Amino acid sequence: MSDRESLFSKKNLSLLSGPMNSNNPITVQVLGICSALAVTAQLKPAIVMAISVTLVVAFANVIISVLRNTIPNRIRIIVQLVVIAALVILVDQVLKAYVYDVSKQLSVFVGLIITNCILMGRLEAFALGNRPWPSFLDGIGNGAGYGAILVIVGIFREILGSGSLMGVRIIPESWYIANGGFYSNNGMMILPPMALVTVGVIIWVQRSKNRKLIED
Repeated sequence: MSDRESLFSKKNLSLLSGPMNSNNPITVQVLGICSALAVTAQLKPAIVMAISVTLVVAFANVIISVLRNTIPNRIRIIVQLVVIAALVILVDQVLKAYVYDVSKQLSVFVGLIITNCILMGRLEAFALGNRPWPSFLDGIGNGAGYGAILVIVGIFREILGSGSLMGVRIIPESWYIANGGFYSNNGMMILPPMALVTVGVIIWVQRSKNRKLIED
C-alpha cells in the first residue's frame, strides 16, 4: 500500500496537473510555439502531434533518468539529442506505417520534434535530477499540457476556418451566404498568424483567471 501511495503521491500527481494549468509549457513557459502555429489548422494532425510529443518526452525522460548517473556532464547534451532523435525516428516510422495521410500533413514537423524546446527543457531541468517514475509523470504531464493547447487551437481554427471538425460538418450548409445564409468561413483562421492570435487569447484568459501568473 505504501508503494502505491508513493507512486501516486500528491507530489507525483502534481507533476501531471501542474503543466495543465499553472506551469503549462506553451502558455506559461512559452515553449513549443512553432509547432502550435504549424500543425493546428486542423484538429486531427494537432492530436497526432500532441500524442507524438507526449510519448517522446515521457520516454526520453525515463531513459535519461535511468542513465543520469552514468552520463559524463560534458557530453550530456549529445546523449540527450541521440535519445530524442531515436525516439522521434521511431514515432515517424510508426506514423508513416499506420496514419500515412496524417504523416504527410505533418510533413517535416515530426522530425522537428527533435528541436522542440520542451523536450530539452524537461531533460535538463527534471530527468537529470530525478528518478524514472517521477520523470515519466513529468513527461506525460508536460506533453499533455502542450497537447491540450494544440487541441484547443486546432478546434477553433478548423471550425472557424473550414466549418468542420475532423471531416464532420459543424456549421450547417444552410448558414452559408452561397446558400442564402449569413455565414462565410474565415480563411484567415487556417493561416499560421491566427494560431498565434488564438494562443495569445488562451494566454490572456488563463492569466485573467490566475492572478498569480501575472505577478510572476
